[in-house]
Amino acid sequence: MRRPHTIAIDGPVAAGKNAVGSLLAERLGYRFIDTGAMYRALTWHALQCGIELTDEEALSKLAVDTNIELVSRGGDAAGGVILVNRRDVSADIRRQEVEKGVSLVAMVGGVRQQLVARQRQMAVEGKVVMVGRDIGTVVLADAELKIYLRASPGERARRRHLELLQRGEHASYDHVLADLERRDRLDSGRALSPLQPAADARKVDTDGLDVEQVVSEILRIIESRQ
Repeated sequence: MRRPHTIAIDGPVAAGKNAVGSLLAERLGYRFIDTGAMYRALTWHALQCGIELTDEEALSKLAVDTNIELVSRGGDAAGGVILVNRRDVSADIRRQEVEKGVSLVAMVGGVRQQLVARQRQMAVEGKVVMVGRDIGTVVLADAELKIYLRASPGERARRRHLELLQRGEHASYDHVLADLERRDRLDSGRALSPLQPAADARKVDTDGLDVEQVVSEILRIIESRQ
């Protein structure tokens, strides 16, 4: 099959973007780029620096001054670590305080300007699967294939709650659901690059499907484009 040069995958919190995008990249031999990890990395760095997550000027300057890298592990296109100024923060950026604050940081225009420019540069050579909130609409608006993953709030909260428990973090399902709905409102309601499917995106419902099944559906979509 003729494979798309670039694949953009968007969707709300816990829709399965990372797991699906990572496995899809592995199957295709593409590079996997998790743009959300870049925003979480900057959020983590801001918290470490004592910067208020509502201080847009300070956050924009931090985005300019911070070196954020996504580094593959041993040639694995789908795996990798995230570095902030050469420090591995792959585990740190998954902490609850980072998850709670990342939507605020992602709303800042200066932050988005810096990170979007870097993300576009990362995709220049093609053969990438890039996931996030605004990949098909803004970052890679000319991507050859755009996928928008959907899942019900209840299913997404169940997934995120299980993920937290597996990492040894304790939070009630109701708390996770409330936070997920809060982030949905922030992501969808922000003035810059709001979360929404691109007009030409293929929508894939992931309720009741495992990662393998979703990836199989996307591969079917790729084959059907021939």
